[in-house]
Amino acid sequence: MADSNPRFQASGRAFAHIARFHPEITAFRRDLHAHPELGFEEIYTSGRVQESLRACGVDEIHPGIGRTGVVGVIHGRSTASGRMIGLRADMDALPMCEENDFNWRSAKKGLMHGCGHDGHTAMLIGAARYLAETRDFDGTAVLIFQPGEEGFAGARAMIEDGLFDRFPVSSVYAMHNWPGLPAGTVGINRGAMMAAADRITIEITGKGGHGAHAYLTVDPVLVSAHIITAVQSIVSRNVRPIDAAVISICAVQAGDTGAMSVVPGKATLVGTVRTFSIRVQAQVEQRLVELCSAVAAGFGATAQVRFERIYPATINTAPEALFAGDVAQSLVGAHNVERNMEPSMGAEDFSFMLQKKAGAYLRIGQDARGGAFLHNSRYDFNDEILPLGAALHAGLIEQGMPLDAVDRPAKSAAASVAS
Repeated sequence: MADSNPRFQASGRAFAHIARFHPEITAFRRDLHAHPELGFEEIYTSGRVQESLRACGVDEIHPGIGRTGVVGVIHGRSTASGRMIGLRADMDALPMCEENDFNWRSAKKGLMHGCGHDGHTAMLIGAARYLAETRDFDGTAVLIFQPGEEGFAGARAMIEDGLFDRFPVSSVYAMHNWPGLPAGTVGINRGAMMAAADRITIEITGKGGHGAHAYLTVDPVLVSAHIITAVQSIVSRNVRPIDAAVISICAVQAGDTGAMSVVPGKATLVGTVRTFSIRVQAQVEQRLVELCSAVAAGFGATAQVRFERIYPATINTAPEALFAGDVAQSLVGAHNVERNMEPSMGAEDFSFMLQKKAGAYLRIGQDARGGAFLHNSRYDFNDEILPLGAALHAGLIEQGMPLDAVDRPAKSAAASVAS
């Protein structure tokens, strides 16, 4: 069971209150870990969330938003301000085999909570219990349990299903555990936290034939090799050094490994592009199309580039990032809050929510337990940080909608907290 005295220091009434039921939220987290589900298949998880929200005494529970998403609503001691803030946790697991041997390891072969979404859900349930028990805020807390973050764009599905029409929050916040930070620390910045993730597919058409008479062919394998090398020049020779971009060709498909002397007629390359800026994203797409077409034409082949925008970049709004950093500082102290955290080239579909609403995405440190980072078959969420994450969620609500600021506009109230 979880250690009720974690190896880090945190302060505040919310943290002390939530620490009292640390064992319960740990048990909840481990139950979710043992029963992982993929995006839009979170039937068991969604049911457990609804059951827990009912037990917490929240005011409203709205299931089925974005297929398997759930929204819980908690009204403060006063709602005179009309303010509304959203908190989001993702719920889905990954299609990977777990190699851990603890009692709560995955009971489903080929499925695993390898990214800590079980912990994110548990932290928000912990916040729900605290907020429903205390209600020390003026406004409405909207708790968003989101499906399908791992490549399914569940955030977009919830938005398209009317999430922000039904719950018109002024701002929305999310956090992700980060094994690269020590437990008890929080990271954030006032701009990009995660990159846009785009998929590229390059289809090369040549002319197949006999490998012994290659001069009669237009070899798409040869063309592929030149394209793979050439596209690496796009970042180094087209993107400004002060910008950031990554192009990775991650899969090549051509020919048959059982046919050593057959030159295929087609080849397909698949990869990803990561950028933070829409301008750089468009620049990379244009150069990919131009370069691949030109290289292929030089060999007498053709190349078609399909550039699919999967997730946009996750960009914090500066006032909300400043405010969230101040809330974290009130819990763990200034020396444990990294306010200029280096962005990651990974991607996150919370970006869709930040395209619609002001808000911020935080990282909460959890240590690399056993040396395992995210998406590792031996990864596990660090249960010691559950009360801290829950208290951080709660602090965003209490400090963002304080009871002593009933007559002040939401924006100025948030600014007074952040100053």
